[in-house]
Amino acid sequence: MKKKVVVGMSGGVDSSVAAYLLKEQGYDVIGMTMKVFPGNKVCGNLTESDIIIENAKKVCEDLEIPFVKIDLIDEFRDKVVNNFINEYINGRTPNPCIACNKYIKFDAFLKEALNLGADYIATGHYSRVKKCDDRYLIFKAEDDKKDQTYMFYNMKQQQLKYLLMPCGNYTKDKIREFAKEIGLEVHNKKDSEEICFIPDNNHGKYILSNTDKRILPGNFVDKYGKVLGKHKGIIYYTIGQRKGLGIALGKPVFVTDIIPNKNEIVLGEEKEIFKTELIAKEVNFIPFDKLENKMRVTAKIRYSARPALATIEPVSSGKVKVVFHEKQRAITKGQSVVFYLENLLVGGGVIESII
Repeated sequence: MKKKVVVGMSGGVDSSVAAYLLKEQGYDVIGMTMKVFPGNKVCGNLTESDIIIENAKKVCEDLEIPFVKIDLIDEFRDKVVNNFINEYINGRTPNPCIACNKYIKFDAFLKEALNLGADYIATGHYSRVKKCDDRYLIFKAEDDKKDQTYMFYNMKQQQLKYLLMPCGNYTKDKIREFAKEIGLEVHNKKDSEEICFIPDNNHGKYILSNTDKRILPGNFVDKYGKVLGKHKGIIYYTIGQRKGLGIALGKPVFVTDIIPNKNEIVLGEEKEIFKTELIAKEVNFIPFDKLENKMRVTAKIRYSARPALATIEPVSSGKVKVVFHEKQRAITKGQSVVFYLENLLVGGGVIESII
């Protein structure tokens, strides 16, 4: 009997080719698309979400596989959107894709797939899952430029055993080539780079429209507390920011800190945003359950950052101290720090504080 795999379909080239590859490998493939936000009307009564769903359905028809739509709007709002809003209001800069992977794609989605009798779930992400002895491990993708392992440090063994990511074995160019060869219209579809529920990328405007909390203007200050001017609300700023500050001081200045309890934005010179040490919370490891001793790794402080040499060590309450061998630019509370041993994803956590 064929193994059944449910593929998360976005209507884009990666998930479409993932479904094709798995079908070619002999799996019984089902396409499933999640509706996670209502979206704005863009064509008649069709919303952005409706168009995504229609595109995914069309791909499934082209591949001659069943299509299923599920509604996870409430779960997405509770676990991803509300967390995103609250983090910004509290002076941190969250990564909503990591929260979505943790609570939606590999939790709620997995449960829905298992209810359909799936043996596996699959996505179009660029990462590789391999079983080594008694553990499932995650390795960087063949295409280092497209690698998405940063997003998966929260994965648990009971999730990884169900997960297939066939695109991780190919370059992006090869994936597009597959799509063109089999006649998929999405073969040249542009990659999405914005936050899915904020298509205009204006997160400040989105937060204002989706919270009943008051977003008040406050003071720009220097590191000594001297008032330099007025800011429009801390939700509009992040560590390291230079552009869009709305203040002229006769020299370049950068956001060096955000103090939510005082509603203050601290400005300073660029050298002040370079740090070497941080504390991470909500830490998860993949090759092992718990970090027992110091460990030398490479680490990334954001998705787009280059891995840098660091030493990690356990501290109280299950947290981890990270000491980089060289200063890192704009370490930011709320972002994730992720650890590697060469191509192996070791784990990661949320940046709680900068030392």
